[in-house]
Amino acid sequence: MPTAVHVRELTADDLADAWELGRFAFGSDPQRPPHATEAVPGLTRYGAFDDAGRLVGKAVDLHHDQWWSGRAVPAADVGGVAVAPEARGRGVARAMLSALLRGAHERGAAISALYPTVVAPYRACGWEVAGVLRVVNLPTVSLPRHRPDPRFTIRAGTPADLPAVAALYERVTRHRNGPLSRRGQLFDFFAAGGGLPGDGLTLVEDAGDLVGYASWERGRGYGADSVLTVDEALASTAEAARELVGVLGSWASVAPTLRLCPLDGDAVSAHLPLESAREHERNLWMHRPVDVARAVSARGWPTHVRGTVDFALDDDLADWNTGTWRLTVADGAAELTRISGEADLRLTVRGFALLYTGAAHARSVAQAGLLRHSTGTDPAGLDLLGAGGPAQLLDYF
Repeated sequence: MPTAVHVRELTADDLADAWELGRFAFGSDPQRPPHATEAVPGLTRYGAFDDAGRLVGKAVDLHHDQWWSGRAVPAADVGGVAVAPEARGRGVARAMLSALLRGAHERGAAISALYPTVVAPYRACGWEVAGVLRVVNLPTVSLPRHRPDPRFTIRAGTPADLPAVAALYERVTRHRNGPLSRRGQLFDFFAAGGGLPGDGLTLVEDAGDLVGYASWERGRGYGADSVLTVDEALASTAEAARELVGVLGSWASVAPTLRLCPLDGDAVSAHLPLESAREHERNLWMHRPVDVARAVSARGWPTHVRGTVDFALDDDLADWNTGTWRLTVADGAAELTRISGEADLRLTVRGFALLYTGAAHARSVAQAGLLRHSTGTDPAGLDLLGAGGPAQLLDYF
C-alpha cells in the first residue's frame, strides 16, 4: 500500500541522517567523508519524509554532461538512491524519482543515467537497461611487448599534467555517445585537492604533446595474486597505444593480473589480448530521457543520416514528454516537434531510451512490447533515434 511521503531538497540539517541511511543501505564505511555532510556544488540531494518527519528515502541528481557525437548534453544522472527498510515497497522511490525528474527538467537537463542495484523499480519509472560497465582481468604477461619507439617520451605524470590528461580524455571521448564530459562544478569540487587520481600516472608524449596516459593503483604484494588496477588507459593514436600497452605489460613480473575497464573499439583496446580477458565485475547502467525534445536537439548526429518519422510517446512520470512527435534528422542535427493527431508508432519511454542509446533496433523494441504499431507498419523508421552507434559509460557513479 503506497504511503504518503513528502519529498523535498535536503538541507544541511538533513545530511547526517542521509549519510546514515545510505551507509546502512550500501554497507559503507562508518567513517563518513567530509563532503557527506557539507554542501557540494553540482548536485541536488532529495529526501523523502514520512508524516512524522523522519527521513525514509534519499536520492541525488548529479549535474553531469554526457558526450553525444561531439556535443555535451546536460544530464541528471542519479546516484545514492536508498530507502529505509521499513518503508520499502511503499512508493517512496517513485515519489523521489518523480521529484528528481521534475527538478532536473526545470534546471534544463535532457537525459539521465543510473547504475541500479535492482532494475524493476527504475523500469517502473521509465529507465531501461542500455549497457554494461565491464571490468576485466588480463594476464599481464599476455600483453604485447615491443622495443620502445625513441620518438616517444614515456614518463611519470604529476598533478601539473592533469589538465593535459583531461584534454586528451576529451579528444578520445567527445565523438562517442554516453561518456561523461567531466566538466562542471561537481568535477571541479572533487578535483580541488589537486592530487593524482591513483597511485601513479604514466604518460606517453610525442614531441611534447600528450598522446596517451594510464592512471593506476599498484595494490599489495608481488606474488601470484598481485593485481595492477588500471583506472583508465586512453590514447589518441595507435602508436601511442602500443607504447602504453608495452609499459603496462612490463608489470608482469610483480603484478600477474592487469585489471581495467576497456573502452570498446578504442586505440588501447585494439592492442589488448581481449581473448584472454576474464570478467571481474559488471555494472548494468540504465537510461531515460528527462526531456525528449532536448535530448534530440542537444546531441550531435551523423551528418550522412537524414529522415523523418512520426510517433506517439507515453511517459507516466514526466508528462511533458507525452504526446505525438515528429523526428526530423538532417545535416548533423535533429529536432522533435509536436504534431496533432495520432501516429502509427506508439513508443514507451523505456523504448525511447533503448533506441536513443543504440541498445536495440526498433523491431526488437516492438518485440519487447515497448513499441506498438499497426499491422503492416514498418517500425524501422524509429531506428533514426539510434543513429551514431551504441552508447557506453566509462564512469561509475
